[in-house]
Amino acid sequence: MSVAIAIFQGQFGRVALLDMDRPLVPHAHSQCHVLFKASGADSTFCVRGRPFPVTEDTAILVNAGEPHSYGHRASAPRTLYLALYIEPQWLADIYDPLLLSATRDFFPTPCVRISQHIRRLADGLIAELTAAYVVSRTRLENLLFDLMLAIVEPFSRLRDPSRASQRSRLSVSDARIFRAVNYLKDNVRNPPVMDQLAREAYLSRAHFFLRFQRCTGLTPQVFTNMLRMEDICRHLARSQDRATIGRLARELGFADQANFTRFVRSHAGVVPGEYRRVVQLYA
Repeated sequence: MSVAIAIFQGQFGRVALLDMDRPLVPHAHSQCHVLFKASGADSTFCVRGRPFPVTEDTAILVNAGEPHSYGHRASAPRTLYLALYIEPQWLADIYDPLLLSATRDFFPTPCVRISQHIRRLADGLIAELTAAYVVSRTRLENLLFDLMLAIVEPFSRLRDPSRASQRSRLSVSDARIFRAVNYLKDNVRNPPVMDQLAREAYLSRAHFFLRFQRCTGLTPQVFTNMLRMEDICRHLARSQDRATIGRLARELGFADQANFTRFVRSHAGVVPGEYRRVVQLYA
């Protein structure tokens, strides 16, 4: 079973050390997502429908709202991953041009060869995540920003904003799709079926599907699942001493604990109880 070694969560987004031995379904994040190998075997990660190598010398760069997946083979050796899910607004609050990290073409290349400097920064963050002491919020945020800036400077469109899409991941040009997106946000714990969403947008089912994917870069189902996982991560981090997993599943709109567990494991790699056990919230 996949194991969460550490998960830190706050205004910056999330940072996690995950020992993965299960596949992940195609999914997306509203955050800027960067993946490093922390230790173990080399592996592959799929972005834009293609597998890319995860090694000591590479990083996987996933744009906000970009679908990706992980196809672990049962016989493959285990890999420990450092996964960053960084909020564009948090980056922009420190350095305004980094709001471009919310765009769907911020990282033009999904897999890059990293420098020794970036590798040292990643290893330093891993060491802090696994330390016996509690990392201070200031220390953690400084480490995260230094690592993200080291990645962004050489590998993003930050210095060429004229080529970067000026639309954010949720700023869609079609008012009908914008209406559907807002409807999904308002009903994240009771997601509508496709026909209902299409009616909200005043479109046929087929036309709605095409226009939604064109505007957001995601299918309606993957977009819905992205919103649900963000809701789940927030509540798992805040419910450590309150609700049982079964009660939390019902509160978040799942029919039972088994469905909730399958959903979280297929999107985050670990079961809800494991996530809640290790997560540290920086409120």
